[in-house]
Amino acid sequence: MANKPVIGIVAESMDDVNIYSKLVSGNNGLPWQIILEESSELDRVILKADGLLFGGEIGPCLEVVDCSTCPEQLLTVRLLRLALESDLPVLCICSGMLYLNVALGGSFLSCFEKHGVLSEDGLAVSSYHRIYIAPGSKLAAIVGSGGFVRVNSRHQIALKEPQKSPLLLASAYSIEDGVIEALESPSNDWVIGVQFQPERRMELPPHFERLFQGLVERSKAKKPKRNQNTFRF
Repeated sequence: MANKPVIGIVAESMDDVNIYSKLVSGNNGLPWQIILEESSELDRVILKADGLLFGGEIGPCLEVVDCSTCPEQLLTVRLLRLALESDLPVLCICSGMLYLNVALGGSFLSCFEKHGVLSEDGLAVSSYHRIYIAPGSKLAAIVGSGGFVRVNSRHQIALKEPQKSPLLLASAYSIEDGVIEALESPSNDWVIGVQFQPERRMELPPHFERLFQGLVERSKAKKPKRNQNTFRF
């Protein structure tokens, strides 16, 4: 247990936490659910966690730009900034990718309905589309290939190039409309965000599970000694 890296998980629901925890455990990591309630907890999280995972689905028209109206969202953004400063390995999924963008000064398009489908009872349903992963990107290196691939989609909020933080690189785009499907930080060792949901393992190619493997492995490698801060806010 002592040699396993601690992966802190910030997610929208317990269902998300449970799924991420199984994937972290399956890749020899130690999952730790993080519930953000006070600013004083943030430093403790940074000291204890060897890596962080932010994720969860996004409902229609979720307003995360004005984080001042929601303490939990504000704390999530602050924790992401601290993680970047500490150069912790970070994986951001769906809502997590948008939080990552907002944390570094970006925004998003609200109510972008083309990528999300709702059932009659208002629950999200997966749709599918093709994206292009830039060869030579960190994402391509992690999953093993770049180029065209089909992924799932369960979001109604998105971002395009004008909304992207200048501190992040887009490493994947939707073929149909140019929606950004992946982000990465060129100034950090291992910070990846994806708009699709690789935890839904039967809905996209199996090599995307390497995102969880990569997060755990990089967190374990950085566990003995973390790098110096790379950002100042």
